[in-house]
Amino acid sequence: MPEGHTLRKLADDLTAAFAGRRVRVTSPQGRFAADAALLDGSRVIGADSAGKHLFLELEGERFVHVHLGLIGQLDVHADIGGGLGAVPDPVGAVRLRLVTLPDADAGAESGAGPRPPAYADLRGAIVCDLVGPARRAEVIERLGPDPLRPDADPDRAWRRISASQRPIGDLLMDQKVLAGVGNVYRAEVLFRHRIHPLRPGNTLRVGQWRAMWDDLVELMAEGVRTGRIDTVRPEHTPEAMGREPRKDDHGGEVYVYRRTSLPCLVCGTPVLTGELVGRNTFWCPRCQPKFRSRALRSPTKGTGRSGGARR
Repeated sequence: MPEGHTLRKLADDLTAAFAGRRVRVTSPQGRFAADAALLDGSRVIGADSAGKHLFLELEGERFVHVHLGLIGQLDVHADIGGGLGAVPDPVGAVRLRLVTLPDADAGAESGAGPRPPAYADLRGAIVCDLVGPARRAEVIERLGPDPLRPDADPDRAWRRISASQRPIGDLLMDQKVLAGVGNVYRAEVLFRHRIHPLRPGNTLRVGQWRAMWDDLVELMAEGVRTGRIDTVRPEHTPEAMGREPRKDDHGGEVYVYRRTSLPCLVCGTPVLTGELVGRNTFWCPRCQPKFRSRALRSPTKGTGRSGGARR
């Protein structure tokens, strides 16, 4: 499933291609036809993302709410050249198609002249709905903070993490706790901070959480810029280590994600994998040892027993 950086990049690409322009809105597949007819000819205001949700805003406070799910795909073609005739026929089950309409005023204020035509096709999304401001706000409100949003409050996530005995590897993937983080960023941020994925959330210190949050903000912003997930530090890149670049359909250089049984780039220990709440998780058993509280009380005098206190 696409992670948050992919949705943020799509939002930016949609805004760049369509903001301020009127669009032809159709549903070649037919499943969005009624709503497409209501939007046809409208001007696009822009697009935004929250976690793994995308919102395309059109005039009249109307939003197309999209969630790509596991197989969804949104292709944005920002400069096709040659006028509207250059837009190809739809291929496959296109749920939603946007095509810019000729607009004599486009670019007039900047003196740049008319902008080149653009189009976008949405396929396979699990959600494609026309909603209003209230529904949009409702969707965003039920999400945890998104590291890519300037209005995000990491303390909201910390309150839930610090009160939960669930594994931190589970909590990081819970979109109600933290929005936009998927399997790759989950595995990688835990490795970078030497935290085992099964460590209970309420055993973390607030400083550990804030360090992970700040790391996610930086890593995911880089993912928006490059369109791929790179999490290795400069000293562990292929060039620095003299190793072959990673070959994987997800792209990017990573420490543990999908590197089962391969040597850890830091210590050489084989990377492990296991299932956590229905998803594979990856970790290095040496760099991310199992958590054991060291705040043990001394044996109680005369009882022969010892007690423990959680750190």
